[in-house]
Amino acid sequence: MPPRVILIGPPGAGKSSVGKSLARLLQEEFVDTDVVIAARENKSISEIFVDQGEPYFRKVEEEVLLDVLKNHNGVLSLGGGAPLSPSAQSAIKESGSTVIFLDVSLAAAAPRVGFNRDRPLLLGNPRAQWQELMNTRRPIYESLAQHQVVTDKLSPTQAANAIVTLLS
Repeated sequence: MPPRVILIGPPGAGKSSVGKSLARLLQEEFVDTDVVIAARENKSISEIFVDQGEPYFRKVEEEVLLDVLKNHNGVLSLGGGAPLSPSAQSAIKESGSTVIFLDVSLAAAAPRVGFNRDRPLLLGNPRAQWQELMNTRRPIYESLAQHQVVTDKLSPTQAANAIVTLLS
């Protein structure tokens, strides 16, 4: 059975924290693909990027995504880049899951992401890199999602409650 809800969005939107709150509210299991990838590879996401490179990471990410779409029926949080490939987009669309785009502004994402931490795709000028990622990814997020929740001024619990309302 496919996931009931799939959360997508950029770094700092709250996919993991909102996902945990939402899973509690729905009394469902929560899975975060980044956590699954790190466990499978026995390395942090940033270590995978540094040691094996982004193409390797994206390949593993897609394998994990396809697996959890088939074998998880609760709340699923995807890494920001997980829905980028055409095959991932098709699998998400065909899953029958409700897809929620957690949207966030750069101003709200910056303190959450802590642009000083280990974010391999945000090296150099993190704010400019984040904005560029969003410019590329926003159309994909919007095309996949049935609903959009702006998380700028919401706590994870408030965002999860907003999603529960959308689902009912």
